[in-house]
Amino acid sequence: MKKSIVTLAGAIALFGLGAGVIATPSLAQDRQEIRWATSSVGSAGHRALVSLSQVLNRNIEDISITVMPTPGAAASVRGFAAGQFDGYYGADVAFHEIADNTGRYVGFEPGENELLQSFWAYTLEMGLGVRAADADDLEGWRSLQGRPVFTSPAPWDTRAALERAMNILEVGHEYVEVDTSLAAQALENGTVDAIAIYTTGETSPAPWVQEALLSTDVRVLNPTEEEIAELEAAGIQTVRVAGASFDNAIGAEEAVLVPFYYGFHVGLNLDEETVHKMLVVIEENIDEIVAADPGLSQLKEDLVGMQVRGIESVGEAARIHPGLARFLKERDAWKEEWNDRVAG
Repeated sequence: MKKSIVTLAGAIALFGLGAGVIATPSLAQDRQEIRWATSSVGSAGHRALVSLSQVLNRNIEDISITVMPTPGAAASVRGFAAGQFDGYYGADVAFHEIADNTGRYVGFEPGENELLQSFWAYTLEMGLGVRAADADDLEGWRSLQGRPVFTSPAPWDTRAALERAMNILEVGHEYVEVDTSLAAQALENGTVDAIAIYTTGETSPAPWVQEALLSTDVRVLNPTEEEIAELEAAGIQTVRVAGASFDNAIGAEEAVLVPFYYGFHVGLNLDEETVHKMLVVIEENIDEIVAADPGLSQLKEDLVGMQVRGIESVGEAARIHPGLARFLKERDAWKEEWNDRVAG
């Protein structure tokens, strides 16, 4: 009986009896599985990759992307380098830390997969929010000296980018880690005196930030004009984001935030043709992608320019995927000085 069942199953598999057609090598060929790591559920990165992957999976027949949440972008970078994932979520600040052997990546040595740039998705813009009751007593970021601050989870690039700016100003705060779902409660009960607030693409706060703003009365704490000048002198840009982007829940007409570049990248584990095809599909379906996640709206404004600015923000800290290079060359956006930085 068992032998008959096995024989029948083999016949179905071999001759395609269940489908009424004979199986061919092309029909039997599986899609390329891409385990793409991103940040945790509820983060801007997770939301963005879900939106992107739905469009890519539907429009590219030979790939299948599975979104893999991790504790943070740093975990996705490390996991990709070690061969645990096929794609990762990485920022310019991470590439620089790895190249300079600093910050979260001291002693880190890339393993199986080289960390390449392949797609820049948006900027994140970092700032600080405080209790409404304390807002009048605080002026500028240095007023948080010695105070407990949650600048977002320890592994996240958001924390690295915000702490980098705060360290330039020598704020001297005390970092306190809390669960993002409890950030509002921690601010309200005094566990921390400030929390990170940030937008994606200058338009949309991260989901956990939105939840915090709805749960307690928060006021943005903007750096002073003197602090802004010091940041810019040190090479740190600032942008002014309308309070309406936070649903007018920050008690000010605008927030002064520090931007950095974020992307969803792969290595040479995906060939030039596949990465190029991904970029073309994103370009062709950008309206749908932004409708699903307004945080990606910068791509609708200037997708090609975003790739150029992302590459410029990294400098020589990481090589460029040939699929991205081909995409930019076809759109006359490639720069000759990048030629020796294309991975081969």
